[in-house]
Amino acid sequence: MTMRRRRFLYLATALVALNSFFWLASSGFALPKAIINQFFGSSMIRSEVLIATPTGGTQDWRIDRGVITAISGTNVTLRERDQTVVSLQVDPNARVQGSARITSVAALRRRLRIVVYRQADQPATLVQVEGVG
Repeated sequence: MTMRRRRFLYLATALVALNSFFWLASSGFALPKAIINQFFGSSMIRSEVLIATPTGGTQDWRIDRGVITAISGTNVTLRERDQTVVSLQVDPNARVQGSARITSVAALRRRLRIVVYRQADQPATLVQVEGVG
């Protein structure tokens, strides 16, 4: 083999190896997002998340997704995908997002599909409107 062909062969091998590395690395970097979507994506019914804080404590968050079946004052009753019915207390000043027309807790109504975020046994502080159930 001539020197010129040998250099070309080394260069081609290096480029294939580099391309393979980036192809494998990008799929490896995508794995955490796939896991997050699997646990917190649209198929999630309810979740409990423990978060470690910098001060050494933990925060216990609960997330519920369902359709509103009843509203009474600051209590919202949800029917979740597995037909479990849960009654949740919502802070009257909770942030409501996801809909241009529904921007406050007072505007919530039956048959809305929502996700409710709350800390342990505290009233919900965030309500995400996903649409009509």
